[in-house]
Amino acid sequence: MSVKKQHPSIADSTLPMRPKKNIALIAHDHRKMDLLDWAEYNKEKLSGHNLFGTGTTGSLAAQRLGQSVFTFKSGPLGGDLQIGSAIIDNEIDIMIFFWDPLQAQPHDVDVKALLRISVVYNIPIACNRSSADFLISSPLMETPYDRFIVDYSRRFNKDIE
Repeated sequence: MSVKKQHPSIADSTLPMRPKKNIALIAHDHRKMDLLDWAEYNKEKLSGHNLFGTGTTGSLAAQRLGQSVFTFKSGPLGGDLQIGSAIIDNEIDIMIFFWDPLQAQPHDVDVKALLRISVVYNIPIACNRSSADFLISSPLMETPYDRFIVDYSRRFNKDIE
């Protein structure tokens, strides 16, 4: 499969992803079992990657998979923000986030910030089992990949001028 090379402008850039990806696993309470079932089904594929997770989700995934999972704080206690910071620092390549579309969360603003920063830094995001299946089965999961990053600061400079 050939990946079309993108041609960034002078201010835009790319960030390399290694073949062994850093994958964040996050799930709201009513979606934890869905994520854990998906992760167990994909245990072999996930074993070739580094896993990260928010508090309870990361701990449960480590138990279920028998694999090391680096855990941040619980989402409502700042874990979503910690993962967002890791995305900014190029420490997370992919996010699997089974969020609950039917339940208000006490940390909705943090969830929105996490989703926004994931888009700004152009990391693949799966929010349900189907999109997670497509991501994990992509041939790009096992190869290097240059992630295109738009320089949004140009917009701020343009507004100032």
